[in-house]
Amino acid sequence: MSRKQRLTADDWLQAGLSALAASGPEALKAEPLARALDTTKGSFYWHFDDVPGYRQALLDFWHDLTAKLPATPSEKSEAVAQLQTMMETGFGGDPDTEAAMRSWAATDPAAAVKLAKLDAARLAHLSAVLRELGVTNPDIARTLYAAKVGMGLLSDDVADDRALKTLVDLVLALR
Repeated sequence: MSRKQRLTADDWLQAGLSALAASGPEALKAEPLARALDTTKGSFYWHFDDVPGYRQALLDFWHDLTAKLPATPSEKSEAVAQLQTMMETGFGGDPDTEAAMRSWAATDPAAAVKLAKLDAARLAHLSAVLRELGVTNPDIARTLYAAKVGMGLLSDDVADDRALKTLVDLVLALR
């Protein structure tokens, strides 16, 4: 007879990210998560004191997964490559989970604070990359970031990629 492997807190947090992306913040409850992991609620409460504590841990977990930014480039060619990569692939993490986090942040103050900190860090990094390219208007960084975030809400990946590439090409023409 084989024994099931014990779940870790990270297993519960990964399951939470999946549930959030699939069904929104209402899915972040002990019982539906336990069902999804084919275990009992007792396992949930072994790792987390309560659902609000779990939700805060989930926000911290997601932030740690997506807040890693590359070093600020010191040469223009590196800055061009980094700008193009950021606009093509985003800032890390799953786009569906990011969209779900943004939706959650619209109704939950703790999620809004965590997302605002992440957005500020990403914008500061994007501004630094653009400064290395000689583009100093902070509105350009904000516009690029808003375009990248907003494209995640549209459904035509090919057209979105083309539009973002065109926007990056326009910004690069400014330098």
